[in-house]
This record gives sequence, C-alpha cells and structure tokens, in this order.
Amino acid sequence: MSGGAAAAQGRSLLRPLVWGFHLSLPLLGLWLLLAQPHLDVVWEDHLSHFWLIVVVAGVNVALGLRVSAAARERADARLFLVSLTFLSSAGFFLLHALATPEVLLSEPNAGFTLAAPVGLLVAAFFAAASAVDLSPERSAAMMRRSPWLLAVVAVLLLGWGAASLLEAPLLNRPLEVETSTTFLGVLAAIGVPLYLFAAARYLVVYRRRRAVFMISVITAFALLAEAMVAMALARSWQLTWWEWHVLMAVAFLFVAYSARVQGRREGSATGLWSSISLEETLREIREEYGAALEALVEAMRRQEATGDEGGVRPLAARLAARFELTEGQTDVLERAAEALAGERDQLRRLGALVALGREATVILEERELLRRARDLFAEAFGRDELRIGIVEDGVLRFPDGGIAADGPAEDALRDLEPVERGGVLALPLTVKGHPAGVLEVRRPAERGFAERDRSVLQSLASQLSIALENARLYRQIDALFRQYMSPDVATALLADPAQADLGGGIEEVTVLFADLRGFTTFSERTAPEEVVELLNRYFGIAVPIILEHGGTVAQFVGDAVMAMWNAPTRQPDHALRACRAALAMQRAIEAAAEGHPGWPRFRVGINSGPALVGNIGSAELRNFTATGDTVNLGARLEGQAPVGSVLIGERTLELLGDVADVEPVGEIRVKGKERAVRAYVLRSIRSR
Repeated sequence: MSGGAAAAQGRSLLRPLVWGFHLSLPLLGLWLLLAQPHLDVVWEDHLSHFWLIVVVAGVNVALGLRVSAAARERADARLFLVSLTFLSSAGFFLLHALATPEVLLSEPNAGFTLAAPVGLLVAAFFAAASAVDLSPERSAAMMRRSPWLLAVVAVLLLGWGAASLLEAPLLNRPLEVETSTTFLGVLAAIGVPLYLFAAARYLVVYRRRRAVFMISVITAFALLAEAMVAMALARSWQLTWWEWHVLMAVAFLFVAYSARVQGRREGSATGLWSSISLEETLREIREEYGAALEALVEAMRRQEATGDEGGVRPLAARLAARFELTEGQTDVLERAAEALAGERDQLRRLGALVALGREATVILEERELLRRARDLFAEAFGRDELRIGIVEDGVLRFPDGGIAADGPAEDALRDLEPVERGGVLALPLTVKGHPAGVLEVRRPAERGFAERDRSVLQSLASQLSIALENARLYRQIDALFRQYMSPDVATALLADPAQADLGGGIEEVTVLFADLRGFTTFSERTAPEEVVELLNRYFGIAVPIILEHGGTVAQFVGDAVMAMWNAPTRQPDHALRACRAALAMQRAIEAAAEGHPGWPRFRVGINSGPALVGNIGSAELRNFTATGDTVNLGARLEGQAPVGSVLIGERTLELLGDVADVEPVGEIRVKGKERAVRAYVLRSIRSR
C-alpha cells in the first residue's frame, strides 16, 4: 500500500472516531453535572427560553415543510417520513415554548413538561420508519395516504396545544417530580432505541451516498436520542434541563445549516433530497435524466458547433460526474451548454424588453423612464456599457451629466439612422420623426454586434421612442386637463378613463356655492375689461383656496362657482374642509377688494348631505358634478347669505360639531322647500 493510500485510509478511519467523540461530549457533560450537583446551577429565564425555542422550532418547521414538498414532488415515502420527523419534533418543541410559564400562561402545567418528550417520541417512530427500505408498492401506498398522515400530525399538535394553553384536565397542573421522572424515563426507554436504529440504518446508506445532508440527519437523530436521555435525568431550570434544549436546537439547526450548505454547493436541492431518497426513487430519476440527456444529444447534433467554449468544459465535467454521463454525452453537453447560454442571454434580453414594455405603460418623467430602462438592460447585456441620452434644448445629454461629443451618437441623431463605429453602436430615439435621444452601447471592438443583438437593441430603441412620445403626450394632456377641470377629476380620469362614463352614485358630500352680490348691476355700469379683471382676480384667489383645502371645482356659471368635497376622493372631514375654505376665501377676497369700493363681494352658501355624484351630460359633452336636494339647498343658502358671509345648513353644522362659532338666523324659506330650513352664519372655526 502506498503512503498516500495509507494516509487516506487513516483519515477515513479517524473521521468516525472524531465524530463519535463529539457526539459523546453531551452525555459526558450530563454525567458530570449529575455527579457534581453544585455545578448544575439554576438559570430560570422564561422569556429567553420562549424566544429560543420559538426561533429554533420555526426554522425546523420550515425545513420540514420543504422536505414534505420535495417528498410529494418525488413521490418518495422516505422523504415524507423524514419531513414528519422534523414537523412533529419541532411542532411539539414549539408547544413546549408556548406553555412557558409567565409568558402566555401564568403557571407551569403538565403540557409544558411533556410536550417536547412526547414530540420526540412521535418523531422517533417516524424516524425509525423512514430508515426502513420500502418497496415501490408500499412507498406508493404511503404517499397516497400522506395527506391523512399530515392531518393526523396537525390534529395531534393542535389538540395538544389547545389542551395545554387552555389548561384542560390532565395537562392543567404540574406533574409531581416522581411522576414526571418515571414518565420521562419510559418515553426515553422507547424513543432512544428508535433513534439509534434510524441513525444506524442511515449510516449504511451514507456509505453509498456520502452527502453533507445525510450525515447531518444521522447526527440529528443521535442528538435527539441524547436529548431524551437528558430529559429523563434533568432537573428543571438547571443546566441539565437546559442541556436537552440545546441538544434539540443544535440538532435542528445543524440539519437546516447542512441543507443550506449542500444546496448552495450544488446549486440546487436535487442532490440534497437524493442523499436520503429511496433507491427506487433514485433509479427513476436516473432514467429520467438519461432520457433527457439523450434527447439533448440528438437535438444538439443537428446544430452547428458554437465555437467559443469559454467555461463550458468545467461545468460539463461536473454535470458528467453528477449524472454519470458517457464521453459522447459529455461532448454534446459541452456544445449544448454554450448554445443554451447564448439562448439564455437572448431570453434575458427579450425579457428585459418585455419588462420595459410593462414599465412604459406607467407614465413616468422622461429622465426617470430612461434611467429605469438603462437599469433593466444593464444586467441583460452584462459586459456591455449601455447609456441612454436625451435631447434637451438642442443638446444631447446623458443621465450622468455628460454631454455627447462628436461621434456615433451625434451622427445617429443627425442622420436618424443606426451608426456602428469603433465598438460603439448608436441608435437614435425619435418622437414624431424628430430626434429625441440616443441609445448607445459600447463593447470591445473585436466582439462586434451580432445581428440578433442589433435586432434586440433596435427594438429597444423603438420602444423607448414610443415611451418618450407617450410621456410627452401625457404631459400635454395632463396640463390641458388641469386647466379645464378640477385636478382631482383630471387625475382620476387620466388614471382610469372609464371613470368618464355617464352615471354616478349616491354619496354624502359638502357643496359650496359662491357668487357676487350685485354683479349684474356692476357689469352694466362698468367697462368690460374691468369686469374681466374683477372676475379673474376673484377667481384667481378663490379657486386656489378651494383646491388647497381639497375641494373639487365642479363648474363656473358667470360670476358664480360651485365646489364640492368628498368626491371624487373620500374625505371624512369634508364639511370642515369646505367651511375653512369658505372663511379663507372671504378673508382673501376682502383684502383683494380694498381700494375698489364699487366692486361687489362674495356671498357663500354651504350644505352637506347625500347627492348623486358622477358624470352628467351626453355622449358628446359631460360634466363631473353633484345633483339633488342637498345641492339645490346649498344654492338657495348662498342666495340668502349676507354679503361677505358664509351661510351653512343644519347638516353641515352637525358635521362640524363644537368647533364652529355660528350665529343662528332662524328658519328661512327657500324656493323648492315646503318647510322652512334652519341656517347659520359661520363666524369662525376653532382649532381642535
């Protein structure tokens, strides 16, 4: 035997001894603490106990669910039984945490003492069952019954949790020390052999499939067996008692960590689950892989060689070793991998193009749109440098602040044609046939731009041009809308044009009417230009105040304006907003009219109540407004309001509550109402 072979054999013999020594340390520590009681100190921290177990159990429940999903995907009974081992042990461990005294329950009970050991015993049966080699028929039968087994475990956990947390009989009182010790000893006497049996059987499998996850499962079974021993001998809240908590935590976390390590090392969970699957499952998977690879061989033989191999050969070697491929299959795989990498790059670029299409459906500011497009394609084109510039004030500027100098970008803009020179491909962006920007891509000149790259980039440039045109059109429409209607209505229509349909619904609103008392007389004796100046000045003051307080201007009629609140956007304090707007408007108008003693003043009427709110009119012309008795009464109150004041209705006063300083004017008669209505002059609104 050579020196290298002897050293390798020595290491293979040493590893089990080191592993066994580490596994024996917890039992040695337990023996030491029991032999030297003064070392077995008390540490009673209920909250730390609760959170430690909740976190650890949560990790293991997640792992159990993941293994269960893999078991169903592979129809593998062993994987399913292993998942039940994790779920039942972690589930009862979690119930042990929930029953921690002084957290959810005020006093300890039997559920707190027995949850973890009972869970370990249930898990021990599943662990032992998973270690048995099942025939395909029995495995299939078990997987058919897997939902029922999961349901049984769930019912058992829920039932125990309810009984423990609701302090039902049998679990509502703490166990006596002698009874607890006896019961835990019996559980350990049953569970420990089952775990050791499972560990021994899995060691045999491990010799055939040396995987990190497999050895972690074996280690976990050994640690859970030791935890059951510690449970039977421990003293509550002393180090011996905490030891079995640590053993369970280490067992669970070690399995989760090993699964992560092996999964990251292999790049997928395939090898992870294969390490503990049944032999029949592995045979079926190998047959499936073989069939897939043979189909790939036949397909790729019909394609031309890709040329540049790059890093394909190392990857192909790893796949060949993992899936036991023949030399011919490996050769085809090398060529196929390169072709598939190119296809994947192209799909990623096309995917970015589709993503840009989705982005373009959301109207963005031009620079933001181009920045997001650049970010999308920066990853898709990998090693290429991609820049998008925009024409502003006749100058081509890039998002980084740079200004384009003479080169392909300027040439592309001038000629409105793609330009490729010196490893730079520049494609113009146009809006209505005029230059709007440029898409510039740089790569080493020796690589050049393949035709499919040029096609994707040309599609990108076209889509960016359309997005820019949409953004500019939106900005123009938005500005136009907001000049002819209330901003809230304009925003709603631009976001959802369907809201322009005729019709509406009943909503509680507050309406405000304001007009100029004596305007007709004033306009008859005043030059038209002065009348226009007055109206523009007054409305230039009133409208911003209405909008500032969240109102929607419904219409102008001559010298009158109608506004409403709580439509189209909901405003719980709509009456308060309207009244504050009215008072602010009167103050501002009064200040603006100083020096013009002949100018008329506003009078304002406000009313609240239900109204039909929506689009009223015809298919050719419509208006967003409110109609109904509430609106009519608001208009009538405005007609009765003293000049320079605000007259509100009874419902508005109710909504204002005690913040309103009002002067009752008694009952007044208004047109269209058989009965008189109560009205109030609003003097001020107090701060809440």
